[in-house]
Amino acid sequence: MNAAHAFPVLLSLQVALGALLVILPLALPLARLQARSHYRGRSLVDAAVLLPLVLPPSVVGYLLVVVFGRSGPVGALLDAAGLRIIFTPAAAVIASAVVAFPILVRTAQAAIATVPREIEEAAASLGLSPAAVFARVTVPAAWRGLAAAAVLAFARAMGEFGATLMFAGNMPGSTNTMPLEIFSAYESGDDGRALLYVAVLTAVSLAVVLIASQLENLNREKGS
Repeated sequence: MNAAHAFPVLLSLQVALGALLVILPLALPLARLQARSHYRGRSLVDAAVLLPLVLPPSVVGYLLVVVFGRSGPVGALLDAAGLRIIFTPAAAVIASAVVAFPILVRTAQAAIATVPREIEEAAASLGLSPAAVFARVTVPAAWRGLAAAAVLAFARAMGEFGATLMFAGNMPGSTNTMPLEIFSAYESGDDGRALLYVAVLTAVSLAVVLIASQLENLNREKGS
């Protein structure tokens, strides 16, 4: 594999890792809130979390362009500061983060729900703050499920195509992730190049499924 062929692989891994790092600090507290709290509007929050999964990727990409474009509410502020997000690798990270966010939240929510409330309440009774209870009790008790959520979100981020195409573009040497390279190779009739990236993505996806399945099995054995 030459440097030109290796770039989309490395970029896809970097984008997926970046997306995961972006959404982890947001997704885990939200997953805890949804798993442990009952409040007015909870169903609306659930619906909003799932929205990127049910919307067509082109709609997600368009909305990101509207928000981060030069005339958008965020894009205008960035433009005034001399920064540009759209059609950059950062845009690929944001697009991947948006589509991976629901998977991370819902899978982590299910993992947190398996932790007995009694141990959290006992920790709180010893004077630990809610944040400390979550970090020192909930996360260690649910780490297998949380790890499974993270690897699934990573795989989803790495496989993102539609929103990335609209928001980040497909510029060789800059934003051409593996899914975009497969599309370009198919359009140009380069089956060898397309099959190369299909093989890499399939291998990574298979590894992720096996890891997530093993973690879930360990979690069930721990709970039984």
